[in-house]
Amino acid sequence: MKLFHKFIERDGSGSVTLMPEEAEDMWHAYNLIAEGDNLKSTTIRKVTTESATGSTGSNRIRTTLTIRVEDVDFDTQACMLRVKGRNIQENQFVKMGAYHTIDLELNRKFTLAKSCWDSVALERIEMACDPAQHADLAAVVMQEGLAHVCLVTSNMTLVRAKIDVNIPRKRKGMCAQHDKGLDRFFDAVYQAVVRHVSFDVVKCVLIASPGFVKDQFYEYMFQQALKTDNKTLLENKGAFVLVHSSSGFKHALKEVLADPAIANKLSDTKASSEVKSMEQFYSLLMTEPNKAFYGVKHVLKANEAQAIDTLLISDKLFRCNDVSKRKLFVELVDSVRDSGGEVKMFSSLHPSGEQLDQLSGLAAILRFPMEELDEENDSSGDES
Repeated sequence: MKLFHKFIERDGSGSVTLMPEEAEDMWHAYNLIAEGDNLKSTTIRKVTTESATGSTGSNRIRTTLTIRVEDVDFDTQACMLRVKGRNIQENQFVKMGAYHTIDLELNRKFTLAKSCWDSVALERIEMACDPAQHADLAAVVMQEGLAHVCLVTSNMTLVRAKIDVNIPRKRKGMCAQHDKGLDRFFDAVYQAVVRHVSFDVVKCVLIASPGFVKDQFYEYMFQQALKTDNKTLLENKGAFVLVHSSSGFKHALKEVLADPAIANKLSDTKASSEVKSMEQFYSLLMTEPNKAFYGVKHVLKANEAQAIDTLLISDKLFRCNDVSKRKLFVELVDSVRDSGGEVKMFSSLHPSGEQLDQLSGLAAILRFPMEELDEENDSSGDES
């Protein structure tokens, strides 16, 4: 994301001008644009014109509009953002108050104005514009005949290629068809890795599968790299890590990221720190439940006692249309930081974020056990 202009008043109101440069930037924009904001961008509008003879015709005209946002729709597959609202500035082609939908695209500037820029929104702008925030982890999750080539960024898992090849089954004395099918499949996965994995950015490539499919593919890939003299792959052989997964489907990536065998390779990536936090939380939940809280009521009580060491919060909570709820979560984040705690913002498009959403999107690892809360809940439960 490129930042062109940023002006924030003392009361928190102001505007920023940004330009999304890659697919993940659209996810940041989706989290920034909220109902009631003003969005200014160039857009295409169908305009009906009438000639002197009375005949009508329609033209598609590019114009700049400012709308008051009423609805935001994010297409995760196409990475497109559609923002609907009413026109609030004079325009020769669009009447005041008329509805229009702006399609935000890559490499096109937009200006977003808010009545109050809170700390979470400003932090997201800083994170989106930080050049170090890139997809430094790639993953190939596969099984015989099915593979997903993914880029794991700090906020989302982007499926760059899905390979689905029908492989004939092995039969006694007839393995040739099976082997040919497997070679076809491996070649398609190999081409996808070459096309979508940029080693200028990616630090680690995980190859995960049940059984020995990963080992067979790894061997095939480097045989092909030698045959075709693919220096990029050969030079980055050490970046590949082979791990076990239960299947070749995208959701198997969650368990792959949690595998301790790859923790060292992933230590530089944001995905790793999120997974480690979730692992630590679940571990405490089993061994010391009084130091692992989840749910709004419990976490707020823990924060009142300044007991939160690490706050785990889903970005889904900041996209609610209820301003008072959003304000509550922003104040919680600020309060935890003020008391010396760490805040980890989880993306609801990331496997670890999906896990957190199942626990209400809010969890906390405490500095010390809080048995008082459990006792209070038990007593209130007895009364009821």
